[in-house]
Amino acid sequence: MNKASPKPGFKAVVIGTSAGGLKALKTIILNLPHGFCLPILIVQHMSARSDGFMAHYFNQLSHLNVKEADPGEPIRPNHVYIAPANYHMLVEKNFTISLTVSEKVSFARPSVDVLFESAAYALKDQLIGVLLTGANNDGAKGIETIHQAGGLTVVQNPATAEVGIMPAAAIETGCADKILELEEIAGFLAEVCKNQQHK
Repeated sequence: MNKASPKPGFKAVVIGTSAGGLKALKTIILNLPHGFCLPILIVQHMSARSDGFMAHYFNQLSHLNVKEADPGEPIRPNHVYIAPANYHMLVEKNFTISLTVSEKVSFARPSVDVLFESAAYALKDQLIGVLLTGANNDGAKGIETIHQAGGLTVVQNPATAEVGIMPAAAIETGCADKILELEEIAGFLAEVCKNQQHK
């Protein structure tokens, strides 16, 4: 009898956040180690008139390559992709990024749910979803979709989040695999990456 083939490793991390997100993202991105093995795609709710400051700001501080996502670009390790203002960001099955201006979801464009759900459909159990501080329920459906597809879901502890509504909504779905303090998330992701590299 043949052994079952080993489960493939994770291919990407998706992160969603809203109110309080800049500080939360800084805590995670600046604490990821050199050589972090997974690409990261981020949706941060922002004004439609935002000028790309966030990507530039993080790129100055981080040893990872942080940039606003471009349509059609391949998703590469050691890169952090931030959804541009007023665009939904999606992961395609060929592991590239697409951007759309389709209608808002949960009053937001970019929407966390749109990113999470598209990535879950594309990557299935090879995806890690992380939901952080925020003031609405965007991301809860996405966490549920990632969980149902076999991916790993991580939610910030709402009790210590700057705004706990968004992570609390995700936890209420029953689909949060890990509920962590903000300061624990980078270390957890680094450990997953390290274990994957040594398999």
